[in-house]
Formats: sequence, C-alpha cells, structure tokens
Amino acid sequence: MDSMHPDPAPAPPPSLSDIQAQVARLEAAHKAKGLPLSGRIIHVMHHLPVEIVRIVPAESLEAGGMLSPPMTPEFKPEEVEAKVESADAKWRIHSRTAHPALVSGIKSLSETHEQVLVAWTGEVLLQPDTNASPHPASQATFPSIAQNLLAPFSAESATPSPTSPSTPAPSSEAPLMVFGGEFNDQEQKEVEKELDRFAEVETKIENGEGKLKYIPVFLPPDVSKGHYEGFCKKTLWPLFHYLLWLDSTATVPSPDPQWLAYHKTNLMFAQRVAQVYRPGDLIVCHDYHLLLAPKMIREALGQIMIGMFMHTPWPSSEIFRCLPTRREILDGMLGANLVSFQTYSYSRHFVSTCIRVCGYESSPGGVDANGQVTAVGYCPIGLDVKRVVHDRDQPGVVPKAEALRQLYKDKKIIVGREKLDVAKGVYNKLQAFEKFLQVYPEWRGKVVLIQVTTPALSESPKLERMTAELVSHINGTYGSLDFTPVHHYHQALEKDEYFGLLSVADLALITSLRDGMNTTSMEFILCQDKTNKSPVVVSEFMGTVASFQSALQINPHDLLGVAHAINKGLTMSEPEKEERHASLLESVLGHTSYTWAATILKQLLENVGGEHTAHQTPALDVSKFSQAYKSAKKRLLLFDYDGTLTPIVKVPSHAVPTERTLAAITALTNDPKNVVYLISGRDGDFLEEHWGHVEKLGMSAEHGSFVKRPGDEDFTNMTESLDMSWMSEVEEIFRYYTERTTGSTIEVKKASITWHYRNSDPDFGEFQCKQCLDLLESSLAPRRPIEVLVGKKNLEVRPLAVNKGEIVKRLMYENPDADLIFCAGDDKTDEDMFRALRVVFPPGGLTDPSAKVIMKPPVAVTSTLDAEEVAELQDAELSIRPDEVFATTVGPPAKKTLAGWHVTCPEEVVEALETLLEQ
Repeated sequence: MDSMHPDPAPAPPPSLSDIQAQVARLEAAHKAKGLPLSGRIIHVMHHLPVEIVRIVPAESLEAGGMLSPPMTPEFKPEEVEAKVESADAKWRIHSRTAHPALVSGIKSLSETHEQVLVAWTGEVLLQPDTNASPHPASQATFPSIAQNLLAPFSAESATPSPTSPSTPAPSSEAPLMVFGGEFNDQEQKEVEKELDRFAEVETKIENGEGKLKYIPVFLPPDVSKGHYEGFCKKTLWPLFHYLLWLDSTATVPSPDPQWLAYHKTNLMFAQRVAQVYRPGDLIVCHDYHLLLAPKMIREALGQIMIGMFMHTPWPSSEIFRCLPTRREILDGMLGANLVSFQTYSYSRHFVSTCIRVCGYESSPGGVDANGQVTAVGYCPIGLDVKRVVHDRDQPGVVPKAEALRQLYKDKKIIVGREKLDVAKGVYNKLQAFEKFLQVYPEWRGKVVLIQVTTPALSESPKLERMTAELVSHINGTYGSLDFTPVHHYHQALEKDEYFGLLSVADLALITSLRDGMNTTSMEFILCQDKTNKSPVVVSEFMGTVASFQSALQINPHDLLGVAHAINKGLTMSEPEKEERHASLLESVLGHTSYTWAATILKQLLENVGGEHTAHQTPALDVSKFSQAYKSAKKRLLLFDYDGTLTPIVKVPSHAVPTERTLAAITALTNDPKNVVYLISGRDGDFLEEHWGHVEKLGMSAEHGSFVKRPGDEDFTNMTESLDMSWMSEVEEIFRYYTERTTGSTIEVKKASITWHYRNSDPDFGEFQCKQCLDLLESSLAPRRPIEVLVGKKNLEVRPLAVNKGEIVKRLMYENPDADLIFCAGDDKTDEDMFRALRVVFPPGGLTDPSAKVIMKPPVAVTSTLDAEEVAELQDAELSIRPDEVFATTVGPPAKKTLAGWHVTCPEEVVEALETLLEQ
C-alpha cells in the first residue's frame, strides 16, 4: 500500500569482495545447470559517457545552419585524462563528467565481465579547425567564486549581483556549437571506430584491465529532442518528482508527438541491443529514459536475462496514474526479470502501482503480470569514493579552503549546491534560512549561506526570478554594508573550489523536495573527514536518506523545523559531531558505486535461470495447426470460457459471447470429425443460457463438477457421491470477509463456492484474500475433502480431485481415436488441463514413435460408477502423439505455463478458429 512510513535502515553492506564471491558462485551454479552465460553485460543507458566533437572548417561555423550553443557544464572545464583524436583530425572524443557514479559502477564490473554500453551519442559539438585544441567545454569562461568573494572592493560586496545567473562569456579560442543534423553512413562508421579507440585508451589509463566497448545509437535530432527535452523532461521527470502538470487549460495533441518520439527512441535502442546481443549476455537498462526498452528487447530476442534500475524516485500510484501512457510504461518495465530502485519505498510504490493501475497481482518479491513474474528489489547507489577522495586531496583544494576560511574566520559557513529546479528545494532552503535568522537573532551577522546552483534543463525563468528576489530580500533585511548573509552563485565551479568549499563548511544544508541520489551530501561527508567533522542536514525526501540515520533529517516543507535543525547543527558539541560523522562515513564507504553495480549484478543473477526464467512460449503456429487440423480424422477441441473466448470483465454476468465467437464454435460443432467442449468455472445455468442452443456442444461447469455431453438434456453431477456439507462452513467464512471488504461478493454454485474481490481496493482485497486463504488452509482444508484455488481476483473452494484436468482425461479416455487435441485456457485453473495433457506422455516425449500410449480409467470416469462397473473398465490405447497436441495459453509469451503455445488475447483464439473454418 502507499501509506507513508520510513524506509528500513539498510543492513551493514557486505564488502565488495564478498559480493563478487556471491556473483561468482551464482554464475558457477547457473553454468552447472546448463544456463549459458557469455561473461558480457550490456548496459542500455541514455547518453554515452563521452563528448563527441567534430572538427570542421571555420567557414562552416560562420555559415550557421542548424547550430545552437551547448549547455553550461556543471563543473568548469579541465584537462581530461582520456581523449582521442582521429588520424585525419576530423573527430575528437573526450570523457564526459555527467553521472559519475553510474559510469564508475559500470566500469568497475569490467574487471570480471566485458562491459558493452549501448547509448545515444549525445549532441555532437562542432569546433573550427584551428591549431588550438581545447577541451570541448572550453567554449566559455566563468568567474570563480573565489574571484567573486576576494574581489578588491569589500569582502562582503562580492560581485555587483551575485544572485543573477551568470552567462558564460565566449572564449576567443575555438568556440563550440551544437550540430543539429544527422550522421550519414560513413560518419557513423567513423564515430564507431573512434569510440573503439577511445575505449582502449580509457581502459589503459584507468586500470589497464578489463574490456569496455561503446555502441552508439544514432537518433535523428527531432526524435532525440522530442524524447529527452520533451517527454522525459516535461512529462516523466516532473511526475516522478511529484510535480504534476497544474495548467488544466493546456491541451496535448493526440497522439502526443513527444510520446511518439519516446516510443521510437526506445524502439531504436532495442533494435541496437538486438544487433550486438550474444546468447548468454546479461542486459541492464538504466533509468526513466528507457522504460519501454525491456519489453521491446525481450520481444526482439526472446528468452533473455534482463534487469532494470531506476535512478529517479518512483511516485505513489495516485500520482503515477495521472500519466496517460501509464499502462504502456508499466508493461514495458515488466518485460524485465528484475526491476530495482534506490529505496524500499520506491519499490513498494512500484508494486502498488502495478496492482492498482494495471490490476496485476503481487507475488513473493515481485509482480505477477498475467503469469509473467518480475522480481522487484532495491539497492541504493553510492559515490565513486576513490575518485572523490582523489579530487579532494588535490593540492589546489587546500589554498581554496584556506582563503574561504580566512575570509569568514569569525563566521559559520553553511553550504549548498544543487541544480536550480523546483524538486531540489533551493527556494525552500532560502525560506528556511530566513526563518532561522528570524527565530535565532543571535546568529545574525555570524553565519553565511553560500548557495551554488547550476542550470537545469527543466529550470524556469520564474524560479530564477523568485530565487533572486528572495536572496535580495534576505540580504536587504538581515545584511548590512559590510555583511551579506546569502551568497548565491548560479554558475559552474572549479573542482578544487568546490571541494575546498565543502571542506571548510560548518554545515551542509540539503532540502530536496524529492530526489533519487544526492551526491553533495556524500561528497561533503568525505571532505569533512579531513577537517571539521561538521554535520549535515538532509531532507527526508532524499532517496538515500535511509543510509544517513546519523544526519539531521528534516521535512523541507517545515520551515521552522529546518531552522531548528540548522541551529542544532551549528551548536553541536565536538564529541557528537565526531560520533555522527563516523556513522555517516561508514555508510558512504560501505555503499559505493562499486558495491551498487556488483549488487545489481547479483540481484539479476538471483532472478534468472530455473524457475525464475521467463520462458518464451512460442506464438501459436496457425499454419501448422491448420495443417494438422486438416489431416486429422478425429479432433478434440477444448475451450475455457472467461479470458479465453471472452475478455475478463469486472462484472461476471457481463461476459457474454460475441456473435463472432458463437458462429465459430457452432461451425466447429457441425463438423462430424470434431468433439467440442467448453470447460468452464461458470455454473451450468450460465452456460445453458448462452450456449445451450448449440446442440452438438459439450459443456463442463464449475471446473469439472458437472458435465453435459453433446445432445444431452441435463448436466451430470460428478460430485453426487461426495460429501458437500463443507459448503456451509466455507460460506460462513466468506461472509465474514465480505462484510469487511467493500466491493467483494460471494458466488454460490452447486458444487463450489467463490469469493470475488475484483471490485475491492486492489491492495486490501489481496491482503484479505491471503488472510482468508490462510484460514481455509489451516482450519478447514486439513479436515474436509476440499481444494482451495486462488484465481484472478477470486478465491474458490471446490471438492478435492475435481478439476478441469480430470475432465480432459475423461474426454481423452472416451475418445481414444482422436488424433488432434486443441486445448485453450488462460488462468491457473486451466493449467490443470495442460498438466493432464502432459502426464499422458513421458517427460521427454516418445522416444519410439511406434510406442503405444496406454491410459487407465481416470477419476472423472470411475467416480460416477459403482465398483462392478469400474472393474469392467478397460485401459484405452490413445492414437494421439505429442506433436498433435496444441495446448495454448492466452497471455504474454513470458507467462509461466505448461502450455506449448500462446496467443495474446481471446480475439486471436477466435481468429485461429476462423482460419480453420476457411479451409
């Protein structure tokens, strides 16, 4: 359910070596069982961790065309370690600094597995052909915070307008522009070749071991823009961060072009994965840019091992259900064997969303989508600790920190750094800081807030204006000629400057309204380990907050609560600081990007192979079926009703057959070679009402409790000799749960009784179903001859040893000369029919085609006879052979079933029957 309660605190994580040992054991176990593993992992992610620059004649840039300036980087440009330039100086490829935790985690797996990264090329930058070869982001120069703070005027006046966004000034050397065109075939080959060279150089620089390969996805500019800047950033990102579209007057065209771009992008990614896939590869899709990809990849490749990790938050079902394309996205994600999230609460929201929005059922550890089970887990991502410690210990950090400390030697420093978008809570932070100065006047003139923001793709001019106005208001109210309480810098940073700021601060303040992973908090903890051991105030809505039990956790909407937390952090005693810091540091060092990547790999291996493997049941081969039907001398055609010949509906009485279905079944019964039966869970009265006029149709009601042969007037009660006194006891139990479960109903049949909760609250209905099931199985089933069945949103109790499978055995026994059997069903009760068809033959099939198949009299035959009549029964020799049995389930191809074929919906069943009649 979506009720709010704190995430469980993560258990102390095992060491990286322990996780790697578990992975090795799982792989060895899979290989011993015959599951192929190639040793490769394909990561499907939105953007390659590189920046591609094309060197062009200067006059090409001057000519203009489809060009635009690139976005401001998060950090100032600096010399990168890995870069390559093509021999003809046409291409230059550099490392990209975005998403360092994800990238470092992937690369850490290259020590044991070959890593293949399938991702978009990103926007290609154009650079004029000059002798200079600056870093691709060096098209702009940025004023540093140190330059602003140490300006020659006064220590507190800084720049004339520190609150206004700083616009990068163009450099005189080789400015860059974004190319808006498409790659031709030759250019695509050139880029792929340069990416291979770059991967080799990068691997040698970083560790000299492992294998890494970059596979580019070339998206048309209009598609990539509609996908990322459109659907991802304007629809999905706000939704996942609880920012609904509040403008009710806005109209979205149908079909939404941004959704079409999103769908096409996911399809192109799936096609690219299919091109490079090898049997035994593990596939991991990353984040909200590619939510449709798991299902598309599975449809393209069949039986594969695929996982998905969501780096963003996942909202409650009430928020997610606002999305028009909600079902398509959920079904896309459920194409994976595993879906993993940052926190337990996000995984819980996802399961609840699948139940409430799609009507699927929960299973132990995951979601059951019409028989296809997807495991759901969580694993918080961490930092690349080695990289952060390396950057923290650079010689340029200490001078920056000392300059800041000298500048504010008699003041406390509060630091914050976020992208300037609504979800990061910068405006709330400023409001809380103002409240702090109001409530604690003794701190006025003694504390400064240094807030650094970087541009975000989703930023709005309105938020920038509001932020600037609030900063000016606070400074005007609580500042003076020689003191400014808030310094807001909307610009990129040098890394030395950033880590110096974190090292010298007395408090970190993070007020995210909704966040997945927050790197600033972790980097602050690592920087403080060498300095003050200062505390950190973190939002309880931050994805990784469960790992920070020793931090000062706050609700960013409670401004007074945040103000109290700031005061507590600034007045905290040294022993308490050290104690809290030690706990936080242990958490950061324990949950790294390396352990995260290894854990995701372990989780995926735990949910593939054996019973976890989503077996791809092949689609019904209609041509093969038609040929077998045409050549057969006698055919046994067996059909379930609900979900097979007609769709599942909320009100059972509304599930009436269409004229098309009636015509197809009637035509089949008129063929003297056919024996046609409906084997349903419905009662006899319903079947008589809708099918009684079809004279040559046989019917079985209530899961085999009643049987009516073709031409008979009445049903034969197969339970007549059984003790049915248990029904009153079951009805009493069902009535108890009906009174306490709004929307649930009881259906009393002649030989069974069913409790329906399809119209109840999905979560509560399922909870009550489990409670009722436990009661029946523990108190009634051990002393009564009953069987309890869990169906689709229902719980049914029927006599023991009476089921659809027994009816199938009876029909096979009574028609031993049948040389074709078609059996179609959709739910758990129909698996009894498929199981009955399987037990007739040995597990491996008939090794000798001429071998006889002997069948003893089944229970469904002997239960209506006396002892003398049973003694006279003979074993039957069946004419049927395994390849003449078409057991067909209705549902997705990955559904767990004993059937050998599948169709996706009842309409396809009817279409297959119509194909037979056309012959």
